[in-house]
Amino acid sequence: MFIGPDKSRLNIRNSIGFTLLEIMLAVAILGMMSLAIFRFVQSNMIAMYLSSNTAAADAQYGGLRDLLTAEWQRLSINSKMLGEPFKMNDRERDEIRWSSRAGPGLLTRYAPGEFTVVLRLQPENEKGSQLDLGFLRKGQKDSDRGEARDTWVPLIKNVNSLQISYFDPRANDWLPRWPGGQLPTLVKISVGRADSTVPWETVIPLRRTPY
Repeated sequence: MFIGPDKSRLNIRNSIGFTLLEIMLAVAILGMMSLAIFRFVQSNMIAMYLSSNTAAADAQYGGLRDLLTAEWQRLSINSKMLGEPFKMNDRERDEIRWSSRAGPGLLTRYAPGEFTVVLRLQPENEKGSQLDLGFLRKGQKDSDRGEARDTWVPLIKNVNSLQISYFDPRANDWLPRWPGGQLPTLVKISVGRADSTVPWETVIPLRRTPY
């Protein structure tokens, strides 16, 4: 049977081309693959961002533990240390105060004279509700060259609560207050984190222990 040139040319063109339906199907498949890849990359980027933020926050709390350990272990056994709650916005919040010379508690090696250092919570600003954890430093009256005004040094931003307990070996128990006199054996710090439902907690020995 003889096939004319026009008909044979049409058959060849149909055999090597794609129909509109095939092209649309291929585009749809590519679109779904692109969307899946985008969502995969996006979820990984979000996970990496949250992980880095958590690691940075954990490092802050680890630094606070090391700072308080270095400061309190350098105090003499008869150093003045007082622990009590104070009222802020009609709510009680713990604070701890001690006497210090230049060192970790003042965040400087060159401050002259004696200072009173307080670890406490304080609003970020007068109108804000966010609380920061930090040091409140003030030169003592008998200090020759100490600062007369309070100096606030924020250490950790945006925390919910601060709870401090003191271990008394004579009572063999944790106490919510420390009246002064000799230093407690251990101090337990619990901070309510804004970025976690589980509070951060550490126990700091006030005397160096051999390993």
